[in-house]
Amino acid sequence: MTGQRDSWTGRAGFIAATIGSAVGLGSIWKFPYEVGANGGSAFLLFYGLGLVLIVVPLLFAEFAIGRRGQGDPAVSIGAIAAARGAGRGWALAGTAGVVTGFLILSYYAVIGGWTLGYVFDTVRSGLPDAVPGAAQRRFDAFLASPWRLGVFHAIFLIATALVVARGVVAGIEKASKVLMPLLAVLMVLLAVYAMAVGDLRRTADFLLRLDPAHLTARAALDALGLGFFSIGVGLGLMITYAAYGGASIDLKQVALVSVAGDTAISLLAGLAVFPIVFANGLDPAGGPGRVFVTLPLAFARMPLGSVAAVAFFLLLFVAALASAISMLELAVALVTRRLGWSRGRASAVVAVVCFVAGVASNLSFNLWAHWHPLGAVTAFRDATVFDLLDFATSDVLLPACGFALALFAGWVMPLEALAGELRLGPVAARVLQTGLRYLVPGAIAATAQAPLVAGNTSASVRGPGSISPAIPPPRCRPCAACG
Repeated sequence: MTGQRDSWTGRAGFIAATIGSAVGLGSIWKFPYEVGANGGSAFLLFYGLGLVLIVVPLLFAEFAIGRRGQGDPAVSIGAIAAARGAGRGWALAGTAGVVTGFLILSYYAVIGGWTLGYVFDTVRSGLPDAVPGAAQRRFDAFLASPWRLGVFHAIFLIATALVVARGVVAGIEKASKVLMPLLAVLMVLLAVYAMAVGDLRRTADFLLRLDPAHLTARAALDALGLGFFSIGVGLGLMITYAAYGGASIDLKQVALVSVAGDTAISLLAGLAVFPIVFANGLDPAGGPGRVFVTLPLAFARMPLGSVAAVAFFLLLFVAALASAISMLELAVALVTRRLGWSRGRASAVVAVVCFVAGVASNLSFNLWAHWHPLGAVTAFRDATVFDLLDFATSDVLLPACGFALALFAGWVMPLEALAGELRLGPVAARVLQTGLRYLVPGAIAATAQAPLVAGNTSASVRGPGSISPAIPPPRCRPCAACG
């Protein structure tokens, strides 16, 4: 096994970085939308089930693989496979995760740039007039300029690369210890503001009263899928992070606290969004366009709306940045190990390549908005480059990587390794192994069918964590993504 010279200073830094990796745009943006589209409390019930069935077992597995292998996903999986006499092909699952994470970051950084752009726009120009169409026109104008989007895209990646270049402790851990408390404070303030000026009674009724009519297979699939994507398991991010964890850190505790932290932030996001939605007579299932179009309109009708809007978009930026840091680290860790480059050089080169790869996604919202590369294929008739890239990564590669990791941890990794690295008793370790062998792969296979069940193969922007919803096209033409 290859040793790691860089490591977290302790459990607090490890937890902050892990939650930062998990909390992306999806926790604040996708979660409220999915809850609204699937009937509130019924979705929350299924979501909790998804965490128990998929997220926690697979997070345990990635942590165990990372600590035992002491390297990036490919190195860790390859080392364990070699020790067990298994085929070297298993390491491809780790490499595939790194590639998938890089591709996701290429378009995720574009959306991260939007959040920063909206912070600047709101500070400079305030909110749009509280009249129908004003917020949509501002959003259309914002997306219409590829150069403007490119500038914010570049700034977002530069900020990400500067953090990663500083290393695990001075960069990622230090940034996470600042960003996560900032995120929590912003979330609480926004939730308190929303509950004070919004409709708290209808929000509580929506989130807490179980409606049996919404206990459907579609809601279950959507919830299980979001549970899988929420923490970012499957990419190997947590393998890399666990490799930086010292032997004194209890990985089991880190995993459980991280899942609880991400879930708490998602619930706070619901409390920050739904009171405003109900107070303004909006549809809780109104679609992901709510973030950049509907919520600014709602904020414009409220006391201190501009301040709240700036705080909200700053919150989205912080969440996106924290998640992007982990995705860039995934690629940088592999490059530094394989090519022997310094962190600074690797971070800069990977960020530049990522920016170039993201140009096509940027153009998908303006100059290439009406170019559909696979237009001859019925399922992808209206899909832009952005849609195709997101579908390939989020709906194909990411579930496939998670499926492979579950099988590897369940069938190849020794039971004593799972038990030892996670400090589990023999019975608990056996239950975990059985779940990784059968239950987790089965659940991942089921969630992978969600787009087909929904009759929608257009992608829905997810981050690791990610996961986030589909972005409405410049004119927000009717589409399955927007509902």
